[in-house]
Amino acid sequence: MSVSEQEKDPAALKEEGNTLFKVGDMPGAVCCYTKALKLSDSQTERAVLHRNRSACYLKLEDYSKAETDASKALDTDPGDVKARFRRAQAFQKLGRLDQAFLDAQRCAQMDPKNKAFQDLLRQLGAQIQQKSAQLNSTDARVQQMFSLLLDTSAKDIDRQKAAQNLVVLSREAAGAEQIFRNDGVKLIHKLLQSKQEDIVLSALRTLVGLCTGHQSRTMAIVNELGMEQLCAVMGSGASTVSLAACHLLQVMFEALTQGMKKEIRVKDEAILPEPSKELRSMLRHLLEMMPDANVSGPGRDSAINLLVKQVPRKSLKNPDNSVTIWVIDQGLKKILEVAGTVPELSEGPPLTDNSHMSCSVLLSKLYDDLKSDKERENFNKLCEEYVQQHFSRQGLDAKLRAIQTVSVLLQGPSDVGNRTLEMSGMMDAVISLCASEDVTHQQVAVEALIHAAGKAKRASFITANGVALLKDLYKKSENDRIRVRALVGLCKLGSAGGTDFSMKQFAEGSTLKLAKQCRKWLCNESLPPTSRRWSVEGLAYLTFDADVKEDFVEDKNALQAMFELAKSEDKTVLFAVGSTLVNCTNSYEVEKPDPQMLELAKYAKQHVPEEHPKDTSSYVEKRLGKLLEAGVVSALVCMVKQESPALTEACRECIARVFLALVERQEDRGTVVAQGGGKALIPLASDNTDLGKIKSAQALAKITITSNPEIAFPGERIYEVVRPLISLLSLECSLLQNFESLMALTNLAGISDRLRQKIIKEKAVPKIEGYMFEEHNLVRASATECMCNLVLSTEVQKLYLATGNDRLKLLVLFSGEEDERLRKAAAGTLAMLTTEQPELCPRIPDTTTQWLEIFQALLLSDISDLRHRGVVIIHNMMQAEKSLADTLMESEVLEILSVLAKGGEGIPVPVSRIAQNCLDKAMEYGIIRNREGKAKVEGTEP
Repeated sequence: MSVSEQEKDPAALKEEGNTLFKVGDMPGAVCCYTKALKLSDSQTERAVLHRNRSACYLKLEDYSKAETDASKALDTDPGDVKARFRRAQAFQKLGRLDQAFLDAQRCAQMDPKNKAFQDLLRQLGAQIQQKSAQLNSTDARVQQMFSLLLDTSAKDIDRQKAAQNLVVLSREAAGAEQIFRNDGVKLIHKLLQSKQEDIVLSALRTLVGLCTGHQSRTMAIVNELGMEQLCAVMGSGASTVSLAACHLLQVMFEALTQGMKKEIRVKDEAILPEPSKELRSMLRHLLEMMPDANVSGPGRDSAINLLVKQVPRKSLKNPDNSVTIWVIDQGLKKILEVAGTVPELSEGPPLTDNSHMSCSVLLSKLYDDLKSDKERENFNKLCEEYVQQHFSRQGLDAKLRAIQTVSVLLQGPSDVGNRTLEMSGMMDAVISLCASEDVTHQQVAVEALIHAAGKAKRASFITANGVALLKDLYKKSENDRIRVRALVGLCKLGSAGGTDFSMKQFAEGSTLKLAKQCRKWLCNESLPPTSRRWSVEGLAYLTFDADVKEDFVEDKNALQAMFELAKSEDKTVLFAVGSTLVNCTNSYEVEKPDPQMLELAKYAKQHVPEEHPKDTSSYVEKRLGKLLEAGVVSALVCMVKQESPALTEACRECIARVFLALVERQEDRGTVVAQGGGKALIPLASDNTDLGKIKSAQALAKITITSNPEIAFPGERIYEVVRPLISLLSLECSLLQNFESLMALTNLAGISDRLRQKIIKEKAVPKIEGYMFEEHNLVRASATECMCNLVLSTEVQKLYLATGNDRLKLLVLFSGEEDERLRKAAAGTLAMLTTEQPELCPRIPDTTTQWLEIFQALLLSDISDLRHRGVVIIHNMMQAEKSLADTLMESEVLEILSVLAKGGEGIPVPVSRIAQNCLDKAMEYGIIRNREGKAKVEGTEP
């Protein structure tokens, strides 16, 4: 029978499948049985094919498919004992012990003498008993835990222990199922109503265990508990409880959006209802929390935080922004209610110091997630309507709400804020309220004025109209809350020239005086934290001036005060601290003007930016040292850990910039790592602006190059460093960043095979090969060094074994280049490859006609490392094939090896030993013979 006829004959395919099964080729057997099933019309034959394929799936450990095939065979022939036995085995592996026992029992009845059936039946009986005992024990434990927790007369220590045990149990798949099966959700509902904080916390943490990664259970819990209950807990006064409830809702969102994990999916998962109803319900309740006066400030902040994380698209590549549109339509005005609340006025929900900043971030995220001008226009219209509605009302309180809303918008979607600011009478109202005798009125107006000065055109307007007013407030106001804010306004306007030394808004020395006052307030612990935070805002602007930077880093008390604020509950200070540190470390982007363009500008009498003398590298280096001494790293690490919308991507970018500046000097990297900087950089490299990710990855690269990566990133953390490093292998990155990434990956690839596998899995090999063609010597050499370590992996060795490419040729040619570093790397890679894969040796002569000259040059090199690599390659080639040894011994290689084998001054012992091994091998082949201690080629003398 021909091959084509065999392909069309189910019986022949079945026989081929049986043959492949016997030799252990399970995938091949499955393929044959599957083809036969498509061709066969006989029910009996199909049943046998399903039974046989079931046996293959059992061997392949695909128990679900094994059970399906065995069941199909039994549908045709219920008396097929082999199919029933295979289904019993599949059921056992799938954990469906009751069904497995029934099948095994039936098999034993049909063939009582079969030992395999009896053994399986005994195994299943023991497993069922063990599981039953465990379930009964767990059930009893669960009931006992809940009884203790609900018994108010029980001892506190017993209740606490029961609560801890319940949380631990919920984190295990089986334990979570037991809690859920034992009416655990109803009992947890009662615990949530407890007056004891630790009991409520245990209930919330248990729910986290039940919901993590389990969609159907989460849907049931949302429907049974109700979002009102969960939001009420989150909106309670206790911040610890509020945060725990926020974490639970975060886990619920993730479970509903990502679906259930594969290992805990149920058989009939396809009929599960879509979770969109529950998701919308959760979002609706979060929006309703915004203006609710019964919700605590921390609770409201948690709700805003959840909306920030869950509503906008995770990637702009996803075209569906319907959730954002829905939230804007249903809840934008509710969010603006929070934005417009002035805490000092009686009207409005309770807020924390972080609420307005969190609102700004949420509004900005929603606006940035819009795709079209029409959507953005609708957002603008809703904001303008809200502001106009309050601004047009009688009474100052309503106008203050409108101005406060504009302030929040200016800090968030600034385009929207600017449009509301330009509404008729708004700016006049702000200016006039700055002169109000009421401190609250002044505070709201001055803050709006400060935020309005963000744009250049607005800053120039305020410079003309508001500077005198701000100076007046700063000098004459008796309230430090107003004075510090007025000072920040002056600082902001005074920094309009940025780092350009020649463009200063105020007279010489004015900025230094303002900065001195900022530092004074920053260190004044009797001032409220909000006022001290505003002094950091002032420094964020003033530290554009190099004189201010120098004074600030010399003031240890001011630095400590700022670092303590960065670690405090007031998250709104994070960006100001980050910006100040960016300025002090000069880690902002500075474009160096083209020298020719500079001359042209001077000739045309145009403005030319000037660098301050104290912004030179020597001054910056000293400032970095002083910041490290003051403990800047621990402050940055605390900032990264903050779970708050105030830790925006822009703020993360600032932190990344500062870290990169701190690790610039090799001697400072140990300090940064010792204080937790390495650990903090990993999340910054994944959750950041595009530029922030690059800065973080480059900082990680610098640390990985000079520190022991296993110490800098202990445990599993070292594997998290790989992806950020590979992200630097991009055309968008500079050659320096490419080079540092390759150096860091070289270090990692030399540590363990698991790390090499991680690098390969992240698809780095083609990128590294691409840089082996780079014109820049250092980049090309570092890419080849990285490949040298990666060839220890069999997967990379296979790339070189594959035919039809020039990988091997490139290494041979590189071994003959002038660049010493490149030669070492290429020759080292060849030495590794020819050791691990001897079959590559016969292909070397075909790569280039110069191969022999290149290897001879390696052997004759004055550099011992190159000689060592050369002699290893020659040794491997001679070991691989006699014909190669013949070619080598007929050349000058014989004479060079003879000299090297003698050893002596300048020839390392390992080189001498390997050279002698080469000669010994030539003698073994009979190519040369030893006469009076000298190697002679056979046939060259009579």
